[in-house]
Amino acid sequence: MTHTHCPYCSLQCGMVLEGRRALEVQAWPEFPVNEGRLCRKGWTATGLRGHRERLTSPLVRDRDTGELRAVSWDEALDLVADRLSAIRDEHGADAVGVFGGGGLTNEKAYTLGKFARVVLGTSQVDYNGRWCMSSAASAANLAFGLDRGLPFPLADIEHTDVLVLVGSNLAETMPPAARHLDRLHENGGTVVVVDPRRTPTAERADLFVQPVPGTDLALALGVLHLLDAAGAVDEDYVAERTSGFAEVRGSLAAWWPERVERVTGVAAEQLRALCELLASADKVTVLTARGAEQHSTGTDTVLAWINVALALGMCGTPYAGYGCLTGQGNGQGGREHGQKADQLPGYRMIDDPQAREHVARVWGVEPGSLPGKGRSATELLDALGRPDGPRALLVLGSNPVVSAPNAHHVAERLAALDLLVVADVVMSETAARADVVLPVTQWAEETGTMTNLEGRVILREQAVEPPAGVRSDLELLAGLAERLGVRLESDPVAVFAELGRASAGGRADYAGIDHARIRAEHGVFWPCPAPDHPGTPRMFTDRFAHEDGRARFSVVEHRGADEQPDAAYPLHLTTGRVLAQYQSGAQTRRIAELADDGPFVELHPFLADRIGAHDGDPVVVTTRRGQLRAPARVVTTIRPDTLFVPFHWVGANLLTNDALDPTSRMPEFKACAAAVRT
Repeated sequence: MTHTHCPYCSLQCGMVLEGRRALEVQAWPEFPVNEGRLCRKGWTATGLRGHRERLTSPLVRDRDTGELRAVSWDEALDLVADRLSAIRDEHGADAVGVFGGGGLTNEKAYTLGKFARVVLGTSQVDYNGRWCMSSAASAANLAFGLDRGLPFPLADIEHTDVLVLVGSNLAETMPPAARHLDRLHENGGTVVVVDPRRTPTAERADLFVQPVPGTDLALALGVLHLLDAAGAVDEDYVAERTSGFAEVRGSLAAWWPERVERVTGVAAEQLRALCELLASADKVTVLTARGAEQHSTGTDTVLAWINVALALGMCGTPYAGYGCLTGQGNGQGGREHGQKADQLPGYRMIDDPQAREHVARVWGVEPGSLPGKGRSATELLDALGRPDGPRALLVLGSNPVVSAPNAHHVAERLAALDLLVVADVVMSETAARADVVLPVTQWAEETGTMTNLEGRVILREQAVEPPAGVRSDLELLAGLAERLGVRLESDPVAVFAELGRASAGGRADYAGIDHARIRAEHGVFWPCPAPDHPGTPRMFTDRFAHEDGRARFSVVEHRGADEQPDAAYPLHLTTGRVLAQYQSGAQTRRIAELADDGPFVELHPFLADRIGAHDGDPVVVTTRRGQLRAPARVVTTIRPDTLFVPFHWVGANLLTNDALDPTSRMPEFKACAAAVRT
């Protein structure tokens, strides 16, 4: 019997694995995040164990035939190391790129960043978490001086008075968390959901607000305009704990309710009802998710909703405030320890001389040897194969051919590389294009830590031995490093101890955490700078992380989506997840117990009638980047001017726009102009 955690979303639900060959998932009622509950993905998480599509041997593409052939690990690693060395020698260190994932353990994320900067000497390292939480992270850093998705335990939302969910469908994306909405109702609280679709989460709402995709920022400006006009701003809190509100107050005049209605489609009467609800509540909690954040204005949108929470005096007060619902399993920890282009371990910034000196000392190198800031994920992929971009790419824990925006363009850039190396559990769409494919362990076959959406560091324990021929990502990186003349640690316990030293004194300080403590306490909240420190379940109770202890208001303006509907593309297209699948679907699409009906196009009956579409019949969605043919789902739960496509299958991201947020470098997954026909 092994106590561990689900391999999927950021809840990191506790579970028990039993058996040696045929693993069975059992409940772990004592783990507080899910109290024994799991969604269907969690209950079937062992479905890849022994799967016929499991990779168990390194594969190298034959240059003559183009086919992949099985080779030994030594042959594969020798080949990769030799080719990386040759490319570096000829074109420089930045000719080699590294692309990681938000599902990698903390140890892997840490080692991947160290591998890129110490072994390869490249600045060209980023990860798919840039497409997940980066806008919320940028906004939190600007507003609070520190980014931890939820600065309080998730269960705190049961005790708020009004919970506002902006762009979140947690009933489908993290079902065990939906119980908190039910308990909030039992406690007399109110749930507000803001979403272009009436999702299963919206069905639990007391107030459902359905804006045009890409207008959440304008909605927040209208909310704050009315709150200020009603005298609902907590003037004492604003004066004592914040700065910058006078400038924000002066920017709100243009956002009267009728203008907000014209921009967002939300009736002025409903906007007033929402503001009356917020103004009368003692405790308000605002949570954003990908629906609000995956935009070219995502950072500003989150800042606008943080402004609302700050103006009401909620941030840092009990059972209230602002938080972000992280998506990927280690979306939080994955960006804290160095696989992001601008960061070093401990959430230190790579252009900070003191940060460079501290981390270099732990790594035993000179600070000047560490490269500077590299390209963000989308920009890194766009640069592949170009004269000033990487000519080789190592991919761990990601499937960008499916998950990247404007995916056809990404496939073209991957094809332009001299060398593509992909480490994965199965032959993902990206691995199928690689020159070298390396088979790695999955979650039940290895030990490592993750950091869930609350900032709770948890421990995934190894339950079974991996199949013969499979190695962990840590062993893979250590093997390559050895061939390139550098020693890297591959034992996860030793790596976590080193991570603690590297993070010590940083914003995300793990120095007081070890495996034994995690087991004993069911996870430890960072920052935790010393073994006798209790951890920090709730942040900002006394001060914010800026030097003066104050939170910052930010003046933001609504710009709208980068691409607006026009005569040729008259509709809004948005994307998202469905209950049975996860991310690019590389794992979940291969598990028989999880329904896989493939992609579909959700549209309103008014629109279906106009184009002659019928439920279940194929329709074709086109944007300026590509097209998708899939069955229609005719539903009354979506706006008549909007289409929805899930992104777990090849297709959705052939359509999406890769326009970037100027601060977070988040692509605009959630809004672009589209057309549909039968």
